[in-house]
Amino acid sequence: MAQAAEGRNESGLLRVLTLDGGGAKGFYTLGVLKEIEVMVGGGLHDKFNLVFGTSTGAIIASLIALGHSVDSILELYRKHVPAVMSQKTATTRSAALMKLASEVFGDATFSDVKTGIGIITAKWLTERPMIFKGSVAQAHGRVGTFAPGFGVSIADAVKASCSAYPFFERTIVKTSMGEDIELIDGGYCANNPTLYAIADAVKALRCEHKNIRLVSVGVGTYPEPKPSLKMWLAKKCLVSVQLLQKTLEINTQSMDQLRQILFHDVPTIRISDSYVTPEMATDLLEHDLKKLGILFQRGRESFASRENQLREYLM
Repeated sequence: MAQAAEGRNESGLLRVLTLDGGGAKGFYTLGVLKEIEVMVGGGLHDKFNLVFGTSTGAIIASLIALGHSVDSILELYRKHVPAVMSQKTATTRSAALMKLASEVFGDATFSDVKTGIGIITAKWLTERPMIFKGSVAQAHGRVGTFAPGFGVSIADAVKASCSAYPFFERTIVKTSMGEDIELIDGGYCANNPTLYAIADAVKALRCEHKNIRLVSVGVGTYPEPKPSLKMWLAKKCLVSVQLLQKTLEINTQSMDQLRQILFHDVPTIRISDSYVTPEMATDLLEHDLKKLGILFQRGRESFASRENQLREYLM
């Protein structure tokens, strides 16, 4: 496994990529990343020393860290995301998500990643974050007992990070220490994982603020979809979707606001545009491939407005 602290360029820069949660809206993230990948002319795992992700961002971050191209990730999203999000119950969504994770990641472990990684989840019982990492260089303590990803497979860690309870069932993972830990979606503690990534860069890897180059990619902000008749009839479900969506968006914005206050001197590009036109209405459970394709296009357009700055950071 490539150590996270290695691979800094001659000027000593540490490049960090963070990817927000947002369910199906990860298509927007992939649009941004596609353009970045083409610009740098190679795999993103070779360009970024740390890649952190929450929920849908965890899927993408893990695949990047394993060496996948954005095109291959986009193909997987087109195949699997509608199948997961179109399910009607938490049980069937969770089963579809487990199938996705198993097929996509197989037996891959956190020892297999090619760059530093952080996958954000939240512990259900103790209400604390649990962050899966691949390198002991990222540890903030307990170095002697460090195990990549706590000994949990990438498939199980990613499923846990995507388990947006109550729309997905909670996930139980077994660590290398024999512990059974019940986890839910990392979006409940850090839908925008940037602060955790900066903590690793500054505290664990001891990188000076001025030598970090951070690219933080969200999923965009959109109008709420008009509820269908079926959703109106299932009013409780409608309210729950709206509440979850609002919770994740508030978490995302608060995390970014804290980043701007506490780490204003860390060079950062934040990419997550807002849209107000009715045709852009969508939420994290979107499964219309045509609309998801539009999100991908919007991500590519968002890249264009930051292209010059991204080139300065990454080339």
